[in-house]
Amino acid sequence: MTGGPRLPERALTGAQIRRYLAEVADTLDPVGPQHTLILVGGSLLAWHGLRSTTIDVDSVRRLDDELSAAVASVAMRHDLASRWVNSNALPFAPATLVEADCEVLADHPRLKLLGAPWSQVFVMKLYAGRTRDRRDLPKIWPRTGFTSAGDAARMFREAFPHAPDDEFLSTYIETVVAQAPDGPQAI
Repeated sequence: MTGGPRLPERALTGAQIRRYLAEVADTLDPVGPQHTLILVGGSLLAWHGLRSTTIDVDSVRRLDDELSAAVASVAMRHDLASRWVNSNALPFAPATLVEADCEVLADHPRLKLLGAPWSQVFVMKLYAGRTRDRRDLPKIWPRTGFTSAGDAARMFREAFPHAPDDEFLSTYIETVVAQAPDGPQAI
């Protein structure tokens, strides 16, 4: 066994995520290429105050050895789970995600933090389909820029061309949108 006992996952607020990721950036050697994390999921929602907490920071970019070591160092200092920053969302990355379309959340000399476009996060959560993802969809909808459930369904099909066709996808998205903070008029 390496690294001692596995710590339980602890809920992280948006403020903690910002502070700990800044600490990761400061932990990196000052010389070397800039790493990039593209935040998605609950961590991005928490960053923007759309969710109070999340248990980890998901990126759709892999962490190399240097970045993983810096993440582990911050985890040890703050009793965080060793993989509190991870690339577990990578299998859910949409084919339509373009890094240049991402929002710059923070730009440290050695670590750039990007937020995936809300439309991409919406289709990712739609694809993942877990209970917590379904709860997040109405919160995300007003930020996506979609003009209709049909628009969102089209992007979903482009983002995940390998997914089985679902003739009821637009109808399902309409039910999600009806729960959005702006209500049914957001469709």
